[in-house]
Amino acid sequence: MDETAKEAFEGWCVLELMGHRNLGGYVKEQEIAGHGFLRIDIPGPDGTPVATQFYSPSAVYAITPTTEEMARAVATRYQPEPVQRWELPPPREEPYRYPEADRDNDDPAEIEDGTEPRGGW
Repeated sequence: MDETAKEAFEGWCVLELMGHRNLGGYVKEQEIAGHGFLRIDIPGPDGTPVATQFYSPSAVYAITPTTEEMARAVATRYQPEPVQRWELPPPREEPYRYPEADRDNDDPAEIEDGTEPRGGW
């Protein structure tokens, strides 16, 4: 066996994050885009995962390996909400028009509808 090979960490834990958050769940190392992260699968009351989150090791204050029962008990105290779709404001009815005072009406390069020419500035 190669002595330099590292065994990846994996197990039930309480993950303490900067900002005084404690998460309970199944933690393991995972590489994303060439960088190491900690992945935590947070179980719900019925045992199925309610969330999977990834944390940079620099955001972690402490990792406490524990029993599955204890990690699940901690997980019930913090149940993250599922990711929601970002709500954007509805589109405008009309395109933006420059106020009359900001336009130079003598400029022949202006488009007839009052907007600035493409590629201008």
